[in-house]
Amino acid sequence: MSLSELRVFGRSGTPISPLTLGTMNFGEGAGGQQGAPTGADESIRIINAALDAGITAVDTADVYSQGESEQVVGRALRGRRDDVFLATKFHGQMSANPAHSGNSRRWITQAVEGSLRRLQTDRIDLYQAHRPDYNTDVLETITTLNDLIRQGKILYYGTSVFTPAQLVEAQWLANTNHLIPPLGNQVPYSMLVRGNERDVLPIAQQYGLGVLAYGPLAGGWLSGSFVLKEGTASKVHSLPGRYDISGPTSERKLHAADALARLADKLELSLVDLAVGFTLAHPAISSVIIGPRSGEHLAAYLAAADVRLSEAVLDAIDELVPPGTNFVERDAGAIVPSIEFAELRRH
Repeated sequence: MSLSELRVFGRSGTPISPLTLGTMNFGEGAGGQQGAPTGADESIRIINAALDAGITAVDTADVYSQGESEQVVGRALRGRRDDVFLATKFHGQMSANPAHSGNSRRWITQAVEGSLRRLQTDRIDLYQAHRPDYNTDVLETITTLNDLIRQGKILYYGTSVFTPAQLVEAQWLANTNHLIPPLGNQVPYSMLVRGNERDVLPIAQQYGLGVLAYGPLAGGWLSGSFVLKEGTASKVHSLPGRYDISGPTSERKLHAADALARLADKLELSLVDLAVGFTLAHPAISSVIIGPRSGEHLAAYLAAADVRLSEAVLDAIDELVPPGTNFVERDAGAIVPSIEFAELRRH
């Protein structure tokens, strides 16, 4: 697979590149998980370099740097907008006012205007619910998004880290209420985060959803930094729930990351090559979201787009991390309230 081999996004008929440029790290206020944010000028250079290299899709969100990421993307796309499949997201809180968040009609109709203004565009190609909203009826959300399509402000809409039940419910509600159904879903997927293979990815194939897979490096676990030297991790993070290796599940994850790094060395591939090649190999994946912080990071990702993994290599990965495995619950992207809050499970 190379960047010139475009993939159709779900049932839309729209071709997009196998890599999508993710912009969470762009802007001085970027809230990425590792390292410093990428300033506006460097971010614009990275965006233009990605487009020049053949990437045709860009994914952002209003909440990234509280709108600054969208502003950077808007500046970078001047004169190139029509050549880009532009995706953004709503849901996250955009001010001190808690009403400026969620998936309600009231907020979506405000949020889309803000995104259009910051992106300097008259339409958004793919408008995504960044997370489920358990306080808003799904029918209200998809009816509002259906209206935005009718108004020409968005072309398609989708979801991000929705549960299998929520994905099916949204399709059913749209079809029974004569609405345009969701077209896409965004999910975490990597060699270390494989839980979505159990149900989310098969459901996407069943309904013809385009899938944008984020986190191919598993939040840095597959960057090459997490390797064992004489039984000790060479680099230890302590962000609770993601990088704390003190717990037994994270320790197993660390050993798996180390084993995958050794497999990559044996194959004479970089770990980035192996990680991106694995994610692209799943037939449900339309495009893999990459999140470079520098031109060097971008070059590594671009090289990985040309990697094709054999069945034997994919089998070897399956032996190290069995299909359907998530080491940590939060790796799924979000924890459903019934698991996170004890009061929902007890009288």
